[in-house]
Amino acid sequence: MKRKERRTEELGSGSEWLNVMCDVLIGGVLAGVTTILVLLVCAVLISMGVVPVGAMYGTALAACVVGALVGSIYAVRKIGRRSLLVGLGVGAVLFLLLLTAGFIVYQGASVANGGAGILCACLCGGAIPGLLGRKHKKKRRR
Repeated sequence: MKRKERRTEELGSGSEWLNVMCDVLIGGVLAGVTTILVLLVCAVLISMGVVPVGAMYGTALAACVVGALVGSIYAVRKIGRRSLLVGLGVGAVLFLLLLTAGFIVYQGASVANGGAGILCACLCGGAIPGLLGRKHKKKRRR
């Protein structure tokens, strides 16, 4: 059997781009799972009376920030380059997952019904690890 040899030029940017996108998607799914778990904990706390019912929208935003933080930390550490774009990408993936879930559950869901706040929460939660996780350039000694 002939052995297929791959050139490094072939694998260059295409394969690397695909790996980065897969890591961003995995970070987005991890962010979605984390958000759902935080929302479940918040729902239990609201049912027990620990958190007031009027704070539901705030807890949903906080859950989005926490989920985006966790997913972005994973993706930024995994990829290691262009950390702000990776963090914002994870936040965007999380927002799209939440928007899709909203469209499935509530057939007439609209971005205007609190969607702007959720978008900002997802993007800000994703940007924080992106800003903090970047590698600083070493200063040259003279």
